[in-house]
Amino acid sequence: MRSSGKIILMLVAGLMTAGTKAAAKDVLLPYGDMNRWTVRKIHESAVLGGNVKTLYAIGPNRTIDGNKPYVNGGGSPWATSNVMAKVMGIVKTNNCVYRERHGNGYCAKLTTHIEKAKVLGMFNINVLAAGSIYLGAMREPISGTKDGVKAMNCGIRFNQRPKALKFDYKVQVANSPNRIKLSGPGRKQTIAGKDCAVAVLLLQKRTEDSKGNITAKRVGTMVVKYNKSTGGWINNATYNIMYGDIRNNSHYDASTMKLRSSDYALNSKGKSVLVKETGWAAANETPTHMILQFASSHGGAFIGSPGNTLWIDNVRLVY
Repeated sequence: MRSSGKIILMLVAGLMTAGTKAAAKDVLLPYGDMNRWTVRKIHESAVLGGNVKTLYAIGPNRTIDGNKPYVNGGGSPWATSNVMAKVMGIVKTNNCVYRERHGNGYCAKLTTHIEKAKVLGMFNINVLAAGSIYLGAMREPISGTKDGVKAMNCGIRFNQRPKALKFDYKVQVANSPNRIKLSGPGRKQTIAGKDCAVAVLLLQKRTEDSKGNITAKRVGTMVVKYNKSTGGWINNATYNIMYGDIRNNSHYDASTMKLRSSDYALNSKGKSVLVKETGWAAANETPTHMILQFASSHGGAFIGSPGNTLWIDNVRLVY
């Protein structure tokens, strides 16, 4: 599924002939082969050492040198948790998504780690950051630990009904039986339960009211957690998308698949607002948006186990 040429995403399910079932068709997401990357050279502030840090973004092959807010380029729909922050005028970076060799090309390596920043008399911050790639965009620079989630424009416009999500992956899970929460200058907290890498695909039918509020009905759901190391690559892993109200489906997991109101998106006025899921759509409904995210930790912002790592490659939709 690797190609260095132009990737054209054909979001169609294929033709059906009378009395014949069409063969399954894999469609690579734009930049889903993870072979093209933008390399950013960010100059951190002198009070932090003045180092030049490298951040990676899934996008056209290029290098950007300088503290410029990143904007998706080359038609790439992907954003990452790699960000440039500017707090109290001080420039700091976080990089937990890496470009790594895989076969004849590259893959995305997502890892959970602790990011530290200390300036005497101003701040002393330790935060746990999980590696994440997702369809959408990130608004830079981040101005504080509470600003990160709101800066995410989560999801892209999408009006098709794929059968499944397919990708190649590898997992290395940390040995800790519990997770930690680190969200700034406060004390470290212990969160019960082993950390998991996670893949999430949600299809939504979104509606915006006259005040710019966004609500959504859940059309399709696919969530998978990984709590064991694989030891090597698992190729062509395929997970079916469940449509409609799935609460009576034997594969339904309320802890990960329930309706949620934790994602932000830009409304028609250009303002970042919470997307509130209000119910389950009919099983034959057509979505307006797709959320797709891979992450090295599953517990939410600032929660996880350092060392948890997820490798992702060749992300496809199956029709």
